[in-house]
Amino acid sequence: MENKVLIFGHKNPDTDSICSSMVHETLNRKIGWEAKAVRLGKINKETQYVLDYLKIEAPEFIEKIEEGQEVILVDHNEFNQSVEGIEKATIRMVTDHHKIANFETFEPLYFTAKPYGCTATILYEEFKQYGFSIEKKEAILMASAIISDTLLLKSPTTTRFDEQALYELEKIAEIDMKEYGLAMLKAGTDLNDFSVKELINIDSKEFDKEGTKFEIAQVNTVSIEDVLKREEQLKEVINKTIEEKGLSLFVLAITDILNSNSEIIALGSKTEVIKTAFGKELVDNKAFLEGVVSRKKQLLPNIDKNI
Repeated sequence: MENKVLIFGHKNPDTDSICSSMVHETLNRKIGWEAKAVRLGKINKETQYVLDYLKIEAPEFIEKIEEGQEVILVDHNEFNQSVEGIEKATIRMVTDHHKIANFETFEPLYFTAKPYGCTATILYEEFKQYGFSIEKKEAILMASAIISDTLLLKSPTTTRFDEQALYELEKIAEIDMKEYGLAMLKAGTDLNDFSVKELINIDSKEFDKEGTKFEIAQVNTVSIEDVLKREEQLKEVINKTIEEKGLSLFVLAITDILNSNSEIIALGSKTEVIKTAFGKELVDNKAFLEGVVSRKKQLLPNIDKNI
C-alpha cells in the first residue's frame, strides 16, 4: 500500500470524507494516476447506509503514515484533523471546501478549495472539466456526500453549485434523491448503539487559534430530547476530553435535521464565547440555537472570531 498515493478525508470521517475519497480514487484512475482511498476512523451509520445501498466495502482504515508517504487530502487541510505523520508526508493534492489553516508543504502541489457545501461538488465539476463520464456508483457516492453535508440542500452552506450537481447526479443515479436522502439522513440519527464517548466523536473536529485549542462536535438527530437523556454522562466525558487534550472549549451541537435547529452543550474555560458569538446565555452549560445546523458556516466562524 505504501507504494501508492493514499487518499483520505479527516479523522472521525463523515459521509463526504469517505465518499469523496472513493470518488477521488476513481477520478485519479481515469486520469492515469495510481492512488488508493483509505479512511482515518470508524464508518458512521449514515455512511454505512450508503455503502450497504451500493453493496461496496469501506476503504481500508489507517492510523498513521510513514515519512515521505505521498498523499491526497480531501475534505480537510488542517494537520490537526489529519493522519498521524502528516507533517512529514508528501502532499500531492488537496481538494477541500473548508478554510485553510495550519497548512504547510515542502513542495508545490495541486490545491483546489472552493466555498461550496461539499467536497463532492468540486469533484463533480472536475469530472465534467476532464470530460469523464460519471457512472451510477460514483453518482450515488457524490450525491450522498452532498445530501449529507447540505442536509438535503437545507443547510446555509448550500450553494447553487451543490444544487446543480445534485440535480444532475440524480438523473445519472436514477433514484429519487429526496426519498433516498431522507432515509440516509435518518439512518445516521440512530444513536442507540453508541457509548457516550463514541457519541461525541461521531463527527468532531479540533481547532487551534494561536495556541488556543477548541473542539466542535456534532450529532444529527430527529429528537434532541432523546440525546439529552444522557446529558450528565455527556458532560462528564466532555470534561474528561477537555482535560486530556488541553482544550479551552468543547462544544457539542445536537442538531435536529427535521426542524433545522441545534441545542449545544459548551464546557471549558472559555464558555463565555457562546454569549458573544450567538447572543445566548448558557443555562446549565446549554443553549438552544434556532436555525443553526452548520459547523462550518455558523458554529465555527462565530466561535473562532470570539475565542
